[in-house]
Amino acid sequence: MTDETLPLWVEELGRQSGPGTDTFLLLHGYGGSSFSWRTWVPALAARGRVLLVDMKGFGRAPKPADGRYAPADLADLVLRFIELRDLRRLTLVGHSLGGGVALYVTLGLHDRGDDRRLVRLVLVASAAYAQRLPPFVTLGRHPVLSSLLMRVLGPRFVVGQALRSIVFDRGTISNDQIRGYAAPLGTRQARVALWTAARQILPPDLDHLTTRYPELKVPTLLLWGRHDPAVPLWVGQRLSRTLPRSTLRVLERCGHLPVEERPEESLAALLDFLDATT
Repeated sequence: MTDETLPLWVEELGRQSGPGTDTFLLLHGYGGSSFSWRTWVPALAARGRVLLVDMKGFGRAPKPADGRYAPADLADLVLRFIELRDLRRLTLVGHSLGGGVALYVTLGLHDRGDDRRLVRLVLVASAAYAQRLPPFVTLGRHPVLSSLLMRVLGPRFVVGQALRSIVFDRGTISNDQIRGYAAPLGTRQARVALWTAARQILPPDLDHLTTRYPELKVPTLLLWGRHDPAVPLWVGQRLSRTLPRSTLRVLERCGHLPVEERPEESLAALLDFLDATT
């Protein structure tokens, strides 16, 4: 459902909220949606309350033409959602861009003295440091070319090529995956939001932001593919040296989509972490 007060789409699954119930809030990557978490959802729903968020401009969320699609803007909306819903016993999970947003949110909770809401952080191939942008994001920063490709080749072809460029084994990309990722890109509003987010994806304060990571004392799982071409493994390794209570798990023969490329292994790593931090 669309949140009544914020430009987010939130789907709630699993157990009813209560004093002893864990809440899992999941944030997707650039160009993605809550579709990307489908292999993890059943196990998480059996353990607690699951909130699948389509961030502003992505998936089924509203796509206002207000030009505010920077990671800090997206994080501000998630923070407001957490406070409006008074979420507690929260495990914040983010992939790629969603991981970068999750880091912003965690710092925001820390600055507000609201650290106790958050009991765990899970960063999957997360944006975190200055790095070379992957080609599919670079393409989004050139809206004229991107628009031409979308019109001539169609969203499914463009999305299929983008997905194959970020996984370890290109042959594992299925038609169902392509359809799932391409479905939200059928409107001009969706594509404009995508391009706007791409142009704003590098935070101007990133250098300062990274100096604050050691302040984050929450137990953190870092989950990476050994062969990630989009957010290289060195990012996860650097985070593991910087975040005081972090654990790095590396999946072999895996690229940028651990949840989809290695669903059983990635879920096992997640469940081990949840059990160790209960």
